[in-house]
Amino acid sequence: MSAPPSSRAFRVFSWFTLAYTLAVVLWGAFVRATGSGAGCGDHWPVCNGEVVPRAPTLQTIIEYTHRLTSGLALVFAVVLCVWALRAHAQGHPVRKAAVLSLVFMLTEAAVGAGLVLFKMVAGNESLARAFWMAVHLFNTFLLVGAQALTAWWAGDHERLSWRRQGLTGALLVGSLAGVLVLGVSGAIAALGDTLYPAQSLAHGLAQDVSPTAHVLLRLRVLHPVLAALVGAGVVCSAALVARLRPSPAVRRAALQLGILYGLQLVAGTVNVVLLAPVWMQLVHLLLADLVWIVLVRLSAAGLARGAPRADVKPRVQPALT
Repeated sequence: MSAPPSSRAFRVFSWFTLAYTLAVVLWGAFVRATGSGAGCGDHWPVCNGEVVPRAPTLQTIIEYTHRLTSGLALVFAVVLCVWALRAHAQGHPVRKAAVLSLVFMLTEAAVGAGLVLFKMVAGNESLARAFWMAVHLFNTFLLVGAQALTAWWAGDHERLSWRRQGLTGALLVGSLAGVLVLGVSGAIAALGDTLYPAQSLAHGLAQDVSPTAHVLLRLRVLHPVLAALVGAGVVCSAALVARLRPSPAVRRAALQLGILYGLQLVAGTVNVVLLAPVWMQLVHLLLADLVWIVLVRLSAAGLARGAPRADVKPRVQPALT
């Protein structure tokens, strides 16, 4: 039996909202990479004291566009939440995921506003800025993950359960935590690339190992190391989960995760060799978001109630005599 038109429409809108949010996230990275975070000064929500800037510079246009698109993303999150609550019965997992999507969208806006109001943009080199950039990335992953779950459960998939999941649960929790830590290190590395651009590959390597270098540069070298270690752990864990939970959805997600992470490692290497051009930073971030989305989907499918479990032998009913 096919899903009713209203259900299909909600599922399409949920995926659209996720795709649009990813576009806004990438534009936010473009704002940071181009040093346009102070394009509206330290004013928020107005721009340089005006609702609509009259004589904007290029940096002002970039920052103002990000604010407008972010506002529309918030509208979509509100619509998604209200629609989910009205169209799904109490206890349906879509309801909780859509509510969390709205909550994380609001906290995303709050962190973004704080970065502007406290002048943690443009050329600010403080560790406080690095900390809040990490918080921003962490919240972005939670937002994207909640929206991905909303779209996933809108397809009538089983809700997940963390109880009695054994090795599968441990592998997936470890993978989720590892990718979050890797994402935070990536945000700090990207900030270092923006504030201290290298003139050549040799210059960049010298920056990383210099004892007098800023702490952001010394932290930057940790990201590729973590990328290799976390990547190996995540891909191997996904392959093992596909054996422990042998459903088509799990196997498909595990395969996609392996391919995307391989592409991510290639993109990261190219990003270093080309000295982190803006376009490559955006490609790198997009792949990171896609890896996270697929990992969330793998977790939802692998921990779903009723998912086939190769690690649990079926009970044998005693023969009737």
